[in-house]
Amino acid sequence: MSQSQRRPQPSRGRNQAGKNKQSSRNGKNNTRGRRPGANNHRNDREKDPPKARNRPDNLGGDHIEGRQAVRELLRAGTRRTQQVLISEDVHTTAVLAEIADLCEERRVPIRQLSARKLDDYALTESHQGVIAQAESIRPVEVETLIARSSGELPLVVALDGVTDPGNLGAILRTAEVAGVTGIVLPRHRAVRLTPAAVKAAAGAVEHLPIALVAGLPAVMKEVSAKGLWIVGLDADATNSIYEMRVATEPLMIVLGAEGEGLSHLTKKRCDQLVSIPQIGHIESLNVSNAAAITIYEIQRQREIDR
Repeated sequence: MSQSQRRPQPSRGRNQAGKNKQSSRNGKNNTRGRRPGANNHRNDREKDPPKARNRPDNLGGDHIEGRQAVRELLRAGTRRTQQVLISEDVHTTAVLAEIADLCEERRVPIRQLSARKLDDYALTESHQGVIAQAESIRPVEVETLIARSSGELPLVVALDGVTDPGNLGAILRTAEVAGVTGIVLPRHRAVRLTPAAVKAAAGAVEHLPIALVAGLPAVMKEVSAKGLWIVGLDADATNSIYEMRVATEPLMIVLGAEGEGLSHLTKKRCDQLVSIPQIGHIESLNVSNAAAITIYEIQRQREIDR
């Protein structure tokens, strides 16, 4: 772990699916469990996803559930929305009224379905009476995340082996609100923008650039060569986040999965490893909570330095 206040050099190492039902033949329950306007059952999406979802460069994010996530999808207008489905059984609220207005403004087809049919289409535990289908989120290049604009210091968050959709969504939400430049996700051993992750992100995916990379250690080496410091969050680190000496420099923060933490090679690529001080008895924080604490500590230090 490097302790000196120096910009990293490119050559220097780092220390730190059962039988199918034939409902179409008997005419019973033909609409239950099927996508509106289509002939495939919701389980078909989960058991045998389209090839496009399996492409190495596909982030997902085409199935959006929840009022806040759908509203932000329409507000942003950064990708095409194919249709919005709203339950007939929900009471009209300001959010739902805005969604309907945005659909009309953007000429997005809107359909009302019974609560039962909408439940069959849903892929999360609580869709809040509204579901949208849109284009997938397109990943950006890592260079886009580290490019400076208007004197802004890059603050990139890289996730090493985070596989829980709820954690990913929560991290994305915090990162967008806190002004993070972008997110780096590895193609392997990591969750992508599943419906649960998109819902938990509450619209952050519409504004936060995300890069999808083949190998995280290689990207860490690349961004280090371009002037970013790399700090890894590690529960066993001696230095705390309050002793982060490079918070006011161009920075990449690396977070590992709960339990496993950062991989060995990822740790080696870090300029510094830091931990969050623990006073209680349990072993560690949820990774999304740890991300929020760390990101806001960096922004606090940057605010003081201005």
